[in-house]
Amino acid sequence: MQQLENSIKAALSAAIQQAFGAQVPAEQLTLQPTRKDFAGSFTLVTFPLTKTLGKGPEQIGQALGEWLVANEARVSGFNVVKGFLNLEIADREWVRLFTELSQRPDNAPVPTGGPQHVVVEYSSPNTNKPLHLGHLRNNFLGYSVAEILKATGATVTKANLVNDRGIHICKSMLAYQEFGHNETPEEAGIKGDHLIGKYYVLFEKHYREQVRQLETEGVASDIAKRQAPMMLEAQDMLRAWEAGDEEVVSLWRQMNGWVYEGFDETYATIGVDFDKMYYESETYLLGKERVEEGLQKGVFFRKDDGSVWVDLKEEGLDEKLLLRADGTSVYITQDLGTAELKYQDFGYDLSVYVIADEQNYHMQVLKAVLKKLGKPYADAIYHLSYGMVDLPSGKMKSREGTVVDADELVQEVTDAARQATNELGKIEGLSEQEAEHLYRMLGLGALKYYLLKVDPKKRMLFNPEESVQLQGHTGPFIQYSHARIAAIRRKAAELGLSETADLASLPALHETEVGMVQELARYSSVVTEAANTMSPAIIAQYAYDLAKAYNRFYTEVPVFGEVDETKRNFRVALSAQTGRMIKASMRLLGIDVPERM
Repeated sequence: MQQLENSIKAALSAAIQQAFGAQVPAEQLTLQPTRKDFAGSFTLVTFPLTKTLGKGPEQIGQALGEWLVANEARVSGFNVVKGFLNLEIADREWVRLFTELSQRPDNAPVPTGGPQHVVVEYSSPNTNKPLHLGHLRNNFLGYSVAEILKATGATVTKANLVNDRGIHICKSMLAYQEFGHNETPEEAGIKGDHLIGKYYVLFEKHYREQVRQLETEGVASDIAKRQAPMMLEAQDMLRAWEAGDEEVVSLWRQMNGWVYEGFDETYATIGVDFDKMYYESETYLLGKERVEEGLQKGVFFRKDDGSVWVDLKEEGLDEKLLLRADGTSVYITQDLGTAELKYQDFGYDLSVYVIADEQNYHMQVLKAVLKKLGKPYADAIYHLSYGMVDLPSGKMKSREGTVVDADELVQEVTDAARQATNELGKIEGLSEQEAEHLYRMLGLGALKYYLLKVDPKKRMLFNPEESVQLQGHTGPFIQYSHARIAAIRRKAAELGLSETADLASLPALHETEVGMVQELARYSSVVTEAANTMSPAIIAQYAYDLAKAYNRFYTEVPVFGEVDETKRNFRVALSAQTGRMIKASMRLLGIDVPERM
């Protein structure tokens, strides 16, 4: 498509030279898609040329259009609407372009000239609670961005930094010690991550009770929060862990082991994976070394209480704590270590952090601190900041137990997909096992698409019922469109029709066929835009546009009812290529598409 557009711009440049004797280089001309209510494929806005050419916009459009029709074989017609020159492209050019597209391997890279060695870090769960709806948006975004960057030919590593240590982990451990009675996930009959999450909520409940009790005794609220016995005990436990206390470390290993088993099960269910796992417990010591390095270089400073800070006021930020007075690390301590480890492991020229916009300041600080330390990878850090996910009932809070659990949500959308599919009678001929596989595919497809179709930077409201509808801007609509195409391909194979027929003698194209070729030709530019902006929403919109265009084509022109053999073969080939592109696009979103439905 880009090649065709460049050819038209070159022809326009020649037309300006011939018709007006003026020099306007092709690269200075901008073409845009023609509005759907006018004939044409490309539109040149002629207003910017009036000063150079000394003519009115309509006169310019008329002269250029006439020259192109007479001299450029690719242009078959034109129309001028005020200052807009709409160009119609010859059918044979669309056939040529389609032939070129259909011969291109589906997995051929789309080079963008962007970074070639990329690490995408996503998920980054805490081992004190199960994954929830917010984690799902993070996981789906990270996985999809990694796949999109892979599609450009880049070498991409999917990384997961597990926050497996710190005060929040100690809170769950302390509550388990106090109230757990040594129960195991097997005894409780729940996944390990859910069991540990229960104790995190339990800690918060008892801690708040202690804070309220202190407040009734006249202790100021901020002091009560710091001096509540359970908080002091949790801090003692963290210090004991960093000191290597055998009993504390043993409990930590046991509880984290349960959580990892739960996480692995959820990751397998939602279809995301990782090439490299990092653990905060293994990176924070390297981070402490970087803090010591900063002290020696004089870019960090120690306060009277022994805590270590960095002054980032010149960078438009503030002072930032890097190490507590008792020597224990904070989040950014391990982040310094992890950034270095990733660079040592993969020598990245781009390191993407998929982290919610609540951490925008933190990520600015990380980059600024690494620059102060003179690290060569500081400028390679990119924060893919995304908006939080809200529910109709409001914001989720893990510590209060008001989150939407990821496992439960996946089951809910699967059940909703089962009900919607059965009501529409879409499982004819499927075995019970095949039907269950379809329900899961549709449910996960609905969930992923709903969370990915929104621009990552936007905060969003999640509506489970809306996500699983088979019509409208949803994943199941696109999946159903693919299943329809798959059925056409099966029937074509039964009839002995080719998907790669000779199209040299193809008669005039229907407008919906031209529209389909144009949509198919947009794929490379869409992948390029999605990679450059790191927005899976662009791929999601394209997949929807493609499915919508195909359904219009299918409604308006016959496939098997067409009497002209060449036309029939072309429509089969067009259907097949559309199916491949829907599948390729949805694959970049981490979504499977069904062959039957």
